[in-house]
Amino acid sequence: MAGASLVLTDDSRLSRLDRGLYRLEKVLALVSGLAVFSLMVLAVISVGGRNFFNQPLPGYVDWIETAMPLIAFMGISYTQRDGGHIRMDMVVGALRGRALYAAEIVTTLAVLVLMVLLVWGTWAHFARSFDFAAPLWSRDSTMDIALPIWPAKLLAPLAFFVLCLRLLLQLWAFGRAFIRNDPQPVAVPLGQSAAEQAAREAEHLSGHDS
Repeated sequence: MAGASLVLTDDSRLSRLDRGLYRLEKVLALVSGLAVFSLMVLAVISVGGRNFFNQPLPGYVDWIETAMPLIAFMGISYTQRDGGHIRMDMVVGALRGRALYAAEIVTTLAVLVLMVLLVWGTWAHFARSFDFAAPLWSRDSTMDIALPIWPAKLLAPLAFFVLCLRLLLQLWAFGRAFIRNDPQPVAVPLGQSAAEQAAREAEHLSGHDS
């Protein structure tokens, strides 16, 4: 499913935690978007400096290297919450009720295990770079203007940890839905048919028109 999901809310503790985490995910996604915009501005400055002053922006490639984790990782939990990641729905989309929730539990648990391993591995990668005794607390730096690399390396385990929190919440939600056989579970993305998506978009547009 990619960009075609609806997440329901209610007054339960699960839903409140979902909405609280979603606020954090929105902030991280906003930071990721600002990083993209900043790189566009730096590209304009670098190209303009090269064309008009024969002097491109010093360390432009270094800034790109440092900003890449912001672009690549900061929005993954936000996308997971809204069901925006690409996945194969040919089988899962045909399931209903407890069979669907069981399949979601298995796949979400598998992703959670993978992400926990990635948190562990990326944190170790950050720890090898960070050193209080080193200049700028960094054992390594970029090649051109010597930017410390540890802040960029810290972003990966941070983003993956937030995703782990999201996956834990979704496991809770799918587990509760499985036990209750809930037809409308909260805090998880619900798949929509093409007709439902069209109706939702039409309602959204008509609301703007009015």
